Amino acid sequence: MSCNKQEKNHIVSSVLAGSAADSAGIKPGDLLISINDEPVVDIFDYRFNSLSAEVDLVLERDGKQFSLHVSKEESEDMGLDFENGLMDNYRSCHNKCIFCFIDQMPPGMRETLYFKDDDSRLSFLQGNYVTLTNMSDKDVDRIIKYKMEPINISFQTTNPELRCKMLNNRFAGNALKIADRFYEAGIVMNGQIVLCKGVNDKDELKRSIEDLSKYLPVLESVSVVPVGLSKYREGLFELEPFTKEDAIEVIDTIESYQKKFYEEYGLHFIHASDEWYITAGREVPEEERYDGYLQLENGVGMTRLMENEFDEAFDALNKSPIAKFFMKKYEATIVTGRLFFPYLKKFADKVMNEFPKIELDVVPIRNDFFGELITVSGLLTAQDIIKQLKERGYKKNVLLPRNVLKADEPIFLDDMTLDEFTKELNANISTTQNGGEGLLSSMLGKKVKER
Repeated sequence: MSCNKQEKNHIVSSVLAGSAADSAGIKPGDLLISINDEPVVDIFDYRFNSLSAEVDLVLERDGKQFSLHVSKEESEDMGLDFENGLMDNYRSCHNKCIFCFIDQMPPGMRETLYFKDDDSRLSFLQGNYVTLTNMSDKDVDRIIKYKMEPINISFQTTNPELRCKMLNNRFAGNALKIADRFYEAGIVMNGQIVLCKGVNDKDELKRSIEDLSKYLPVLESVSVVPVGLSKYREGLFELEPFTKEDAIEVIDTIESYQKKFYEEYGLHFIHASDEWYITAGREVPEEERYDGYLQLENGVGMTRLMENEFDEAFDALNKSPIAKFFMKKYEATIVTGRLFFPYLKKFADKVMNEFPKIELDVVPIRNDFFGELITVSGLLTAQDIIKQLKERGYKKNVLLPRNVLKADEPIFLDDMTLDEFTKELNANISTTQNGGEGLLSSMLGKKVKER
C-alpha cells in the first residue's frame, strides 16, 4: 500500500530512547497506519487509541507494511513524535468575518501570516478559538467520544442572524447549536466575544452574556475583547474604534453581571480584557476576580498577574539587606507597546527609586506599520522599533518584549532577524524574561536571556 497525502502526515520523526516504541523497534521514517485496527486520522486518534497497556500497530517501512505489538503502562505515552505535529492537514477558515485581523494585513508579508485557521483540534493543542462553522457532526461526535476539552469558542454573538452577518457565513447561526451538544456532554468550554462598536455591543452584548450564562458552569468563562483595527481596511466593513467612554460602559456592563454569576456559580464567568481597563483609565480587577486566570492568552488578567508577580519579587528583593550593596550598575532602554506602557513605566520607576544604580528608559513604540490604533507589543515590527529608537536615542542595552519575535525562531513580524536588528542598532539586545519576577530580573540586568 503506497503512501497517500493523508498518510504522509503520519511519518515518525523521532523515537524517545528507552520508550515502549523504542523497545518495540519503531524507527524514524516509519509510517503509522493503524492502532488496534483503528485508522489514524490525526494526533487525537493516536493519543486516544494508544492509551491501553497492550497496543497493536500496523506500520509501513520501505513500502512494506508490518505489524508490531507494544506493551507498556496504561496511559503511558509510546514515545513517538511525528513530522506533522497534528498528523493531518490544517483546516482553514471559510468565514469572512468583519473583524478579521488577517484581512487587515498589508501585502508582502510571509505566507504563513495570511493563513486563517478554524481547526477545532488546534483549540486543544494551542488554545486557538474556533467558530464551530467548520465542524461536521462527525467532528463533534469525536470530541465528545475522546472528551477533548477544553474547547475555546469564538461566539461573537448569540443572535443567529447577527452572527451570520458578522462572520459572513449563512451557516454561522446554526453552528451555535453545537455548543448545546458540548454542554449536554459536559465538554468544558471557554468563550470569546470580539466586540465591534455599533454591531454586537450594548443590548446585543447583554443578550449574549445572558444566553451564554445558560451553559454555566460547563462554559467556564467568556472574554470580551475589543476589535483590533489596522490602517489596512480599504473595502472592508466600516468599523469604529472604541473610546474611553465606550470602554467604561463595557466594563460597567460586565461587572454588573459578574457579581450575579459569582453568587450563583462561584465563577465570575464574563471578563473584560485588560485593554478595556487601560483604555478606560481604570485599575485592572483584583486577582480573585479572574477565576484562576482562565483566559490569560486572550489578554484577560495578564496585567494583574504581571503586577502581582513583580511586586512580590520586588518586595522579597527589597527585604534583603545586601541587595543594594551588591547591585551592579545597569542601564537599559525597554521597548513596549503603547497599551502596556503605563504599567511598565510604573515598574521601572519603582526599581529606579529603590536602586539608584539602575537607569531605565521605557519607550512606547507607535505602530506605524499597522496603524496607531494597534497598541499591543506583539504586533510591533523591527522597522518601527529601530526608527523610533534612533530618533529618540537609546542606551547600550535594549530590552525587547519576548512576543515581538516568533515563538520558534528569532524573527520579527516584518521578517527582520534578531541578528540584523542587533547589527542595525549596534546595541546589546535581549528579550525580557517571562512573568513579573523575570521582568524584574531583566530590569536589574540579571539572568537576562540572550538570543
